[in-house]
Amino acid sequence: MALGAIAQQREDVTYRVATLLWPNIDCKTALGRFWPYIAAMIPLIVQTPRLTILAASRALLTAELHKPQYFPVLLGAVLPTDWPPGDYGREAMEYFLEKLTAGGREAAGWYGWYALRKAEGDTPRTLVGTGGFMGPPDAAGTAEIGYSIATDWRGQGLGTELVSGLVQQAAATGLVRRLVARARADNPISQQVLVHNGFAPVGPAAEGYVRFERVVAPAAVL
Repeated sequence: MALGAIAQQREDVTYRVATLLWPNIDCKTALGRFWPYIAAMIPLIVQTPRLTILAASRALLTAELHKPQYFPVLLGAVLPTDWPPGDYGREAMEYFLEKLTAGGREAAGWYGWYALRKAEGDTPRTLVGTGGFMGPPDAAGTAEIGYSIATDWRGQGLGTELVSGLVQQAAATGLVRRLVARARADNPISQQVLVHNGFAPVGPAAEGYVRFERVVAPAAVL
């Protein structure tokens, strides 16, 4: 399936969601020429048992980089004390923003994603990690993922759940046939996150990392 077809498919899903929210109006007709912009603003979301995994947008990344006081408001979540985590820093944010700006609607979902722990009891919805893709798949259908969990939220299986959501998203696109990821050779916990999601080590990667791969079966079309 071409990237343009995926973008159209996403707009169709957005329309179905909008009609559920506002059943008495035809959103495309009522919003007229503004509909494509409204559709583009509704983010891609993956749900897992404990996480809402949200695709980064230009608005979110711009706030994260330049207006951090507005970032949790736009995200609708509390930030952990040690944000950003791990290897996710300003350079990664700028890279994702640059790629989303250059790629437009077809780039949506192929870069950063935010992992939000769903509200439970007295704990509000909280940003607990980040992950995503390093770009669209290549001609062979291979894409790379990365992930990191905030220090205060580690040891709860959330990294495994985040990677599971990314695998789910990759399958849903119909474009990915193989996922690759890297984990530090001295970080067995990170390696186990990948193993628990069907990845297998295939050899060393650069700078003290181990390369992992897994096959992705396209999700069934409902």
